[in-house]
Amino acid sequence: MSFNTALSGLNAATTDLSVTSNNIANVATTGFKDSRTEFADLFPVSPLGSGSNTAGSGVRVASVSQQFDQGNLEFTDAALDLALSGEGFFIVDDTQTGGSVSYTRAGQFFADSSGFITNSNGQFLQVFPVDAQGNVTSTSLNATVPIQLPASTGAPQASTEVEIGLNVDATSIALDPANFDPTASNTYSHSTSTTVFDSLGASHVMSYYFVHDLPGSATNAGGDPNQWALFAYLDGAEVDINGGTTVTHPSGGVPVNQDIGILNFNPDGSYASSTPVLLETVNMALTNGAFPLSVIHDFANNTTTQYSADFSVNTLDPDGFSTGQLTGLDISEDGLIQATFSNGVSSPLGQIALADFPNSQGLRNLGSASWAETIDSGAVITGSAGSGRFGLVQSGALEASNVDLTQQLVNLITAQRNFQANARSIETSNAITDTIIQIR
Repeated sequence: MSFNTALSGLNAATTDLSVTSNNIANVATTGFKDSRTEFADLFPVSPLGSGSNTAGSGVRVASVSQQFDQGNLEFTDAALDLALSGEGFFIVDDTQTGGSVSYTRAGQFFADSSGFITNSNGQFLQVFPVDAQGNVTSTSLNATVPIQLPASTGAPQASTEVEIGLNVDATSIALDPANFDPTASNTYSHSTSTTVFDSLGASHVMSYYFVHDLPGSATNAGGDPNQWALFAYLDGAEVDINGGTTVTHPSGGVPVNQDIGILNFNPDGSYASSTPVLLETVNMALTNGAFPLSVIHDFANNTTTQYSADFSVNTLDPDGFSTGQLTGLDISEDGLIQATFSNGVSSPLGQIALADFPNSQGLRNLGSASWAETIDSGAVITGSAGSGRFGLVQSGALEASNVDLTQQLVNLITAQRNFQANARSIETSNAITDTIIQIR
């Protein structure tokens, strides 16, 4: 009996040594969670109970239990290096179509040749789908999809409106709009320009010229000293304001009619009104095959003033954009992944899906710092970072192994001592047996 008891101790100590050695071997493994060996004694029990003088039968390994406490965060320069600060697991799938899901804390991800975000095992990072504003449309595990980075923004968007906020100098000399010539700076008070886009994504220069309207001129018969004439040009060619005031001015020596906008200000310098109310250029025909371009110029809803101060532009913001190449990713703490493009557009791609379990220690270890759901772990709970019990996502960081090397080295010594003590028990039992055999 003593041989078997000591042998059970040797086996238990051997398992403890193996578990401790595995922990030490993975001290530098990203997302690794250490394990501990849990023992239980063996005691013979009959249906009628055990006697008060019955000796124990040894020890057994009750469980090798993984410890899911937080590892330290190590910061990197890669945006797709992800770490979780708090509870939860990343969800990864062996296939693009789903059905082979596992869970991991190792966040070393990168984009493969097809633009999918995967880990070194070729598993696809799963995200929740989002709408154009970045709002999650479903947090169900069945709704998760692999995330793929786009090569461009796709179709361009033609400009339809320019937000304009500026100050025109009230002390500027009043000029007759009929004498306006964009090539002669002494015929206008101020000018500015911006870039707009057509339906093919080609860029065009929209220029604005402001003339402090001379009281008594053909466009200022009322003699308003706070009136300004607005001329619009696209790529150097004059364009008309739909419903604007007609002005005849020389262009290359030939009188040309142009419909312009009129801006009026209050005596305190604040914006009063415009003629027409909607300052919209008529359809501007383009020679590159794009649709004609029509743009609204919104002064009223921005800070437009006439003060005795230098001309300044506070807002000059056209909508629309061309096609653009992917320049980077922005991953927020709640796991929202947004792609940024060279044309200034930012597009939400998905929100990183997280999982958790009622009993994480019941998960089945698959290796490569990943786990699978079991009956003991309980049903998976999915959600977004920062909600409920889930921690936050840290981009540009990795979670290091949670192995405490000092503690493991102490455990290694303890397991070795246990092994030696049980080996000595076997030696003692063997010596006693030899003594009995030698009795004559």
